[in-house]
Amino acid sequence: MRLALLATLAVIGTALTSCQTITPEERRAADQQTCARFGFRPGTDAMARCLLDLELDRRAERRAWRAESDAMMGRPPIVVTRPVYIHRH
Repeated sequence: MRLALLATLAVIGTALTSCQTITPEERRAADQQTCARFGFRPGTDAMARCLLDLELDRRAERRAWRAESDAMMGRPPIVVTRPVYIHRH
């Protein structure tokens, strides 16, 4: 159920961001309406989580799109590594 909800939210978020340019305030209002339609009440932790999930889905979609675009252009993916040094005493 939760996976289906997140997938639906991702599709809605992608549709909203790909069809038109909206301000952050308009996006927030649209996200709040979306979460309210799912039954979340304003000011609750559940509403905050719903809003966060929408934003995280949007970011994941952008990362996936960039990775796919880079792959199509023949660019290698950007890999960030942080070495971990273990000091033995």
